[in-house]
Amino acid sequence: MSMLKVNTELLRKILVGFVREEILKVGLKKAVLGLSGGIDSALVAYIAAEALGPENVHAIIMPYQTSNPESEAHARLVGERLGINCQVVEITPMVDAYFNLFPDASPLRRGNKMARERMTVLFDHSALLSALVLGTSNKTELLLGYGTLHGDMASALNPIGDIYKSQVWQLSEAMGVPMEIVEKKPSADLWAGQTDEQELGFTYREVDELLYRMVDLRMSRGELAAHGFATGFIDEIYAKVQNSHFKRRLPIIAKVSNRTIDRDFRYSRDWGK
Repeated sequence: MSMLKVNTELLRKILVGFVREEILKVGLKKAVLGLSGGIDSALVAYIAAEALGPENVHAIIMPYQTSNPESEAHARLVGERLGINCQVVEITPMVDAYFNLFPDASPLRRGNKMARERMTVLFDHSALLSALVLGTSNKTELLLGYGTLHGDMASALNPIGDIYKSQVWQLSEAMGVPMEIVEKKPSADLWAGQTDEQELGFTYREVDELLYRMVDLRMSRGELAAHGFATGFIDEIYAKVQNSHFKRRLPIIAKVSNRTIDRDFRYSRDWGK
């Protein structure tokens, strides 16, 4: 039996409250996010619309020429269902202009460039609209390092960064995300036919069960093996979590003073309001 079953009513209340409070307390009232047609961004759009009102949510759909047309169709479906503001910004001209200089670039480099190009569009619109950028990376992706630093992993706020993919599915269904999005295979849509689970080599559901015990319950390797996880799988996931740690922290600043930004001087209360 899965240990990842959540109280969706409570989780919904917490995440909606989080988005509303964090945006309003800095004097803003709008949010902007990239709408990919996938379940993570769809869920964040639903949370934001409930938190701020659909008129205050701006979704940008950013296809590349090789993107699956279904992705844009599903993104538009979410926008229509919620009544949020949607705009399509085609990123092909920007990305291709760069890779015309580097025609032998690997699919990984191209995928990273697409992710970072999309984030530059979102942050530009955040300035245009006086809005904060909402992140759409879930806890599974963040722990595995399955994302692009300063690309899809960048944001001002991330309402789903502490819930596993398995829990994203549960909450999405409870909040009414269209079932064709809930039930389709997860994909970053970076190249034709790409799926997350095929690229990772395991399913989200099986890795979530391991990650929850490994990270949240702090089980040892021996305890994890006793729960039936293969030692090779345990070691593989340990390595992914360890090797991607640099993606989950702020840039490291060399410490030469008494109060260094990333460790000694962290809280706004130091200066009052």
